[in-house]
Amino acid sequence: MIKEALQYIIGLSQPRTEEIYGEQYYFYNGIPMRVDGCRSCEPLEISTLTSLVDYIKERMALDFSKVGTMPQMIVHVESETEVRLVTVFNEDMARWELAKVRARVPAIALNKFIDQESFIIQMQTAFKETPDRAIVMQVVGNVEDKTVKNYGDDGVSQQATIKTGLANVEDVIVPNPVVLQPFRTFHEVEQPDIEFVFRMRNGQNGVSCALFEADGGAWKFRAVHSIADYLKKELEGVGNIAVLS
Repeated sequence: MIKEALQYIIGLSQPRTEEIYGEQYYFYNGIPMRVDGCRSCEPLEISTLTSLVDYIKERMALDFSKVGTMPQMIVHVESETEVRLVTVFNEDMARWELAKVRARVPAIALNKFIDQESFIIQMQTAFKETPDRAIVMQVVGNVEDKTVKNYGDDGVSQQATIKTGLANVEDVIVPNPVVLQPFRTFHEVEQPDIEFVFRMRNGQNGVSCALFEADGGAWKFRAVHSIADYLKKELEGVGNIAVLS
């Protein structure tokens, strides 16, 4: 009799699912949680890595204090703009998603031609200041209409006439390719260097400009690794957390 009672008490603390009044409940450390309710919990939606780190360090344990022991957690860097905080598999082979982080990055017109004025504004607002950005800005800001022409036979180099003073003009070779740092990922990490093919052309409405990505998307892998490295450093010493990319 005593043996059966002890086995029953121990069994109450084991993870299990039971049907109560027609609904499935998941028992974690003896505490019932409705299964459908657990799966439909809305994750926190935040926009910075700093907020995610603060939540993990300062709030997450408190949130789990009402449901028992905090499970093992995974910080999954899904892409250069998205990170998820999830649990390992629970008893019903599902993960709870606690937080979703999406970077707020500006919309950048790439791989297509835009007018000269829009291009200049975009370069000033959506790209970090770098030596190549300064060169591109100098060329685009001073190019004379109808002076863009192909130069050489390689299909890459171009020549344009730019103003070098109040009355002086000069023919220059358009820089190509250029290495720029557009804002494409979280601001807590270094924006990745991206190689672009820079092109200009004449049109009915004046000169238009374009940047074409030339690294095959390799910058995305570098950005993901940078995010993972940042999180591993910030979460060093925090238990129950694994960072994956």
